[in-house]
Amino acid sequence: MTDSKIKVAILGVGNCASSFVQGLQYYKDDTEESGLISDVIGGYRVSDIEVVSAFDINKSKVGKDLSEAIFEKPNNTTKFADVPSLNVEVKPGKVLDGIGKFVKDIIEPSDETSNIVEELKSSGAEILINLLPVGSDEAVKFYAECAIAAKVGFINCIPVFIARDEEWYKKFKENNVPLIGDDIKSQVGATIVHRVLAQLFSDRGVNLKRSYQLNVGGNMDFLNMLEEDRLETKRTSKTSSVTSVANKGKGMEPKNVRIGPSDYVEWLEDRKKAFIRLEGESFGGVPLNIEVQLEVWDSPNSAGVVIDAVRYMKYFKESNDLESLDLVSAWLMKAPAKAAKDSETLQKLHELTHQED
Repeated sequence: MTDSKIKVAILGVGNCASSFVQGLQYYKDDTEESGLISDVIGGYRVSDIEVVSAFDINKSKVGKDLSEAIFEKPNNTTKFADVPSLNVEVKPGKVLDGIGKFVKDIIEPSDETSNIVEELKSSGAEILINLLPVGSDEAVKFYAECAIAAKVGFINCIPVFIARDEEWYKKFKENNVPLIGDDIKSQVGATIVHRVLAQLFSDRGVNLKRSYQLNVGGNMDFLNMLEEDRLETKRTSKTSSVTSVANKGKGMEPKNVRIGPSDYVEWLEDRKKAFIRLEGESFGGVPLNIEVQLEVWDSPNSAGVVIDAVRYMKYFKESNDLESLDLVSAWLMKAPAKAAKDSETLQKLHELTHQED
């Protein structure tokens, strides 16, 4: 491992960006390990990450220091760290389809647009973290092109398919630009719990016949996802994450599974409540059912996973081993290019990143 910082740019200064930046401050002294999936990855600690650039389209955030912008409305996640000035001015991004019809009266877009490629190059960013709103299909593809043009690694944290899309996957590979995606998992979120239970049914010989996962929340993502057209890939991503491990890999009939965001409840703010049910048949065809209710703060729950994705990307880029980023995607993303069992993937990643131990 080198002594250099991992320089990142953030795309979309919303709740997840707020939790990510707060997390860098919270763990900056390397004395606190509680709450991290991985304390060290390939020699890199959380304190090695530095934000050098940020983009947003909200007029109330553009032009402000990132330390201030992360607490601007409509952000409504919990505050767990005081963030000093970062000397990183939030630059205006390109709107495209980044504002859905249910949030257009809440967010006033900036009149300006930055030269994204030039900003990425001049800032020294090595990695661009995509935290745009769900359903920003055109915008994500525009910024993916910018990442390739700037030779900056791209971590796609939302369910617009880039890593999973054959053409985009090939484009990043041909240009030797690191890619991790798509759709970041949570540390312990609804889909993770659902997937683990589906795997448990499979491992114990219980036939998973029917299942649902109904989620409600009060952040901008949930408001955006009232627009069903913006939600389609989110449903696909979450559903495939669960059904890919169900019934010994045989999956489930589409009519018997329903997974995804269900409604917006403003007073929940950045909290998410999930209601999960699995109906199965055990020995002798006897019914076996499980119901689970989960409540989390949505953005901190995923920001800790993004922190791992950044360090994995840096390590494998430095190791000239971009192929292993497929393993990272399988471990950290809901809709990776190549799915794999979590336990096997984690074991392989541990072996690859602890070769000097």
